[in-house]
Amino acid sequence: MTAKSNLNKRWFYLVSGMFTMLFSGVLYAWSILKIPFKNEFNWSDSILAFNFTLTMCFFCLGAFFGSLICKKIGPKITLVIAGLLVGVGFVSTGLLNRETPYLLYLTYAVLAGTGIGISYNVVVSTVNSWFPDKKGLSSGCLMMGFGVSTLLLGNIISSLFENANVGWSKAYILLGIVVAVVLVMAGLVLRKPSADIKFPAPKTKKSTKKEAFETKDFSTKEMLKSFTFWRAFIFMALITAVGNSVISFARDLVLSVDATPALATTLVGVLAVFNGVGRILTGAVYDSLGRKITMLASNILTIFAAGLTLVAVLIHSLPLCIVALCLTGLSYGSCPTMTSAFTASFYGTKYFPTNYSLTNFNLIIASFIATFSNSLLISTGSYTAPFIMLLVLAVGALGLNFTIKKP
Repeated sequence: MTAKSNLNKRWFYLVSGMFTMLFSGVLYAWSILKIPFKNEFNWSDSILAFNFTLTMCFFCLGAFFGSLICKKIGPKITLVIAGLLVGVGFVSTGLLNRETPYLLYLTYAVLAGTGIGISYNVVVSTVNSWFPDKKGLSSGCLMMGFGVSTLLLGNIISSLFENANVGWSKAYILLGIVVAVVLVMAGLVLRKPSADIKFPAPKTKKSTKKEAFETKDFSTKEMLKSFTFWRAFIFMALITAVGNSVISFARDLVLSVDATPALATTLVGVLAVFNGVGRILTGAVYDSLGRKITMLASNILTIFAAGLTLVAVLIHSLPLCIVALCLTGLSYGSCPTMTSAFTASFYGTKYFPTNYSLTNFNLIIASFIATFSNSLLISTGSYTAPFIMLLVLAVGALGLNFTIKKP
């Protein structure tokens, strides 16, 4: 087989990666997946919000350990391990009873969260290794698959919850089996490129010449010593916190402005669609206009989304809330694509899997901010205080944004 035909395989790997990420992204459908535990078990919002925070923590830990495991044994076995963890996690969640929420933390957050974190890192790093010339496009497409999962799978799962012949327990069991099979299949398909493949050179535009990509491959230790890394890390955590908070209570948010339950479930899916669109648009903007413009646009969009949501809550406007939800999806969708492209652009591709997994730890900070947002909601009984806080954080991120320069 010629080097050119091998190179053409990368588009097949990209589509396979998107399909895999579509099923992995179901973890983000927590606004829908938490409904049985709230309605049938009467578990409080704080308990369920903490589960989402724990899930993000173990998602990040899974991504980190996934990068180390993949380096040792390759993507095939690593994705099989991820599939088994997710399968056992979701199936076990479907067998829970109302006695204690701590088992939910173990099955959903620890097992499923870790497994999806492993698969996320392996799929992104493996597929992106085929696209050194199109980092933004590749990252955007993969993140889009991850982002739209809530719409495509969330509504199906919601229907299964309400189906008398299925119910939430069987729905969780079915979900675990399907996601496990998809991840195992991905392990059989995805491969790293061989050393003899010659990739096209990245196209550098005038707007990006001052930050030419990959002048050096930074080891993880070198990256962590870079002051630029920590500024970008905190910036991404603050930006991500807005979307993370909204995802954790999206359904309840639109219900608070008089949406019907059916519309509320649909709007959670709409949020996911704009999340996916934001991911692929960010990739295209990053490739064409460069890092500075992409990060600035994402930051401004996040400020506007948080501010508009605050106004919608204050005047109790459903139409305005819907628009704000869409903008929040776009802004949140920009974050993972930006993180992936930023890490590769600033710190190179040689150590990308581990570097990327550590950069993704900004999700942990964002998740704890989301938990605090839920605490403010519970203590004040209003979404006003949480969104004032999120708006302040988004504005604060703007100051950090202007200080980020290539190391």
